[in-house]
Amino acid sequence: MAAGKDPDMNPGETLNRAQSQTTRALLKLRELILSGELKAGDRLSELALVDRLGVSRTPVRAALMRLAEEGLVDSIPSGGFAVRAFTEADVFDAIEVRGTLEGLAARFAAERGVSASRLAALRAILKEIDELVGRPKLTSEAFSTYISLNGRFHALLTELADSPALARHIERAVAAPFASPNAFVMAQSLTPAARTVLIVAQEQHRAVVEAIEQREGARAEALMREHSKVAARNLRGVGSLEAQRLVPGGSLIRWAGPR
Repeated sequence: MAAGKDPDMNPGETLNRAQSQTTRALLKLRELILSGELKAGDRLSELALVDRLGVSRTPVRAALMRLAEEGLVDSIPSGGFAVRAFTEADVFDAIEVRGTLEGLAARFAAERGVSASRLAALRAILKEIDELVGRPKLTSEAFSTYISLNGRFHALLTELADSPALARHIERAVAAPFASPNAFVMAQSLTPAARTVLIVAQEQHRAVVEAIEQREGARAEALMREHSKVAARNLRGVGSLEAQRLVPGGSLIRWAGPR
């Protein structure tokens, strides 16, 4: 009998168990990298990770391959993987790719048409963000709420494109390190212009929804691509070690200039 196999487990259960272990290994490894516990340049030994994560070698290997696809680790010539380091240019490029794809989603949604009920769902999110931004004081809890609402807005926009192929590309782009629409929101919350940036982003949200409703595909695409520049602006505003620590995986970035 193969090691670790239960003779009473059917093939479907065996597959589910393997998938569960791979997911567990993936989530834990991603957490270790983004938290800074595993640092840029660290080599990742499969055997060492088996002991550390408490799963078998096959799920560890699958998790490492997935992280390589996401861009968090690189394969190395001698075999195996190492935690990747990033330049600020890498991050800007990832944001640009994500913005280009989301712009295409907005254009598809506008040109193909969106039902009133689905537009209402977008506007409901906008209303919640309006109420949030209008608070007298924006606390860290408020920014956490904004991250949730902003994530819902972007996810729903992708759905409105009604393009599974495009959705898959956007999913990959958003998974790329630091390319998420929310990657730098908490770091940006420390800057004096924090509220202004949220207001600008919200006005861009509203303009995109209006362009989609009016079936203006080119305008919706241009607005959404411009909207991605908010993340780039937030990256430029990460000027202190304190702000860096609020960026998941910030220790992996080779920040330009003094910090």
